[in-house]
Amino acid sequence: MKRWIACIALITIFSVPALAELKPGDKAPDFTTQASIGGKAFSFSLAETLKQGPVVLYFYPAAFTSGCTVEAHNFAEAVDKFKAMHATVVGISTDNIDTLNRFSVSECRSKFAVAADADARIAKSYDAVLMWKSGWSSRTSYVIAPDGKIIYTYTAMSPDKHVENTLAAVGKWASENKK
Repeated sequence: MKRWIACIALITIFSVPALAELKPGDKAPDFTTQASIGGKAFSFSLAETLKQGPVVLYFYPAAFTSGCTVEAHNFAEAVDKFKAMHATVVGISTDNIDTLNRFSVSECRSKFAVAADADARIAKSYDAVLMWKSGWSSRTSYVIAPDGKIIYTYTAMSPDKHVENTLAAVGKWASENKK
């Protein structure tokens, strides 16, 4: 009986999303960090990337875990749709750059960058730290407009809706900002 109660408690904890402090209209914290795409490390700058269009910045707990693998595959499949709207996708976790070099090839299919936040400094600035697993990011997605303002936030441990929701937010932004 105790195991059953503990199991229900864990399911409850993992099904309740954390609430992100940053809301639409807030200024996105700027950062520069190491990232990888196609197994090649480079310096990623949010400010520089925003000059090209909106950024989908998604935090995930850890490379090569089941939910993070699903989410990376989903973003890889949708990356061309994001690019058609001039949006850049970047994943970010507390993994080190060596791990991300491998993850960027195998799970991200060399389609988008994944950035290293080994000390969780960036995750903390975005209030995307997993409360019950020290050293991991929560599964939180942000869409950031080129002016640096957050236009969409979504937090849920399930990876299922992150791509769909951020794609819709970028699409809405794109239709409202046609040149």
